[in-house]
Amino acid sequence: MKKKVIAMLLTSVLAVSMFAGCGSDEGTDSAADTQSSSQDSADEEEASDEESAAPDTTYGTATEGKFVVGFDQEFPPMGFVGEDGEYTGFDLELAEEVANRLGLEFVAQPISWDAKDMELSSGTIDCIWNGFTMTGREGEYTFSEPYLNNRQVFVVNESSDIQSTADLAGKIVEVQADSAAEAALNENTELSSTFTMQAVPDYNTAMMDLEQGAVDAIAMDEVVASYQITSRGSQFRVLDEEISSEEYAIGFLKGNDKLKDSVEGALQEMADDGTLAQTSEKWFGSDITTFGK
Repeated sequence: MKKKVIAMLLTSVLAVSMFAGCGSDEGTDSAADTQSSSQDSADEEEASDEESAAPDTTYGTATEGKFVVGFDQEFPPMGFVGEDGEYTGFDLELAEEVANRLGLEFVAQPISWDAKDMELSSGTIDCIWNGFTMTGREGEYTFSEPYLNNRQVFVVNESSDIQSTADLAGKIVEVQADSAAEAALNENTELSSTFTMQAVPDYNTAMMDLEQGAVDAIAMDEVVASYQITSRGSQFRVLDEEISSEEYAIGFLKGNDKLKDSVEGALQEMADDGTLAQTSEKWFGSDITTFGK
């Protein structure tokens, strides 16, 4: 009997010990869970603070703190090499002023025009700002508000007997590779099928070909044509009939709205204080800008 009582007492003590042990483990787990939860909350708050402290503008992956503008250096008056060997032009002047207002280092980055998408997607450049036609490309880039209106036109020699697009039948017409003029003519097959169209890397080459009589006409931007005609002594003329009309805008990588918004904010300041108008008058003789109007 005494042995049975002792056995029962030992069993009770063991049960109490096991229960106490389980209670101790649960308490430890609960304390650990509380500590982990507190740490997670602290980490979330820290991440939130870092995010709120981040700049409102994002830039290309390799160009933080800079504003790298991709442009065709053979595209006067928008972007080209000046007589002093420095990059200059209407668009580059605007872009540099935007960079200054955003507190960024301005970098003019010449690119091959037919490689512009690769340059943009790789982060080598932050935007394409070079008489860039947004018409027909709206779904391919994040575009700024348009800042200039433009037409695609035909340029011929002053002495040419070509007076209208009908006279282009059987002629040779040059375009810049991957340009808006080339795209417009590829769409207007009724017109382009009447002549031979050939592409060249840049408009300077095309103007020299036209001047030498190697081609009969050039399809190009009217803004660029007007500058070329003025700078070359009016030995060329523009046909009255246009190929297409369009708008110039700044092209950013699809989805980079933060950079687009920041640039537009600086441009709006420039429109408000007269900088846009003054720059246009310097390059074109009058204010032909459309931004903010």
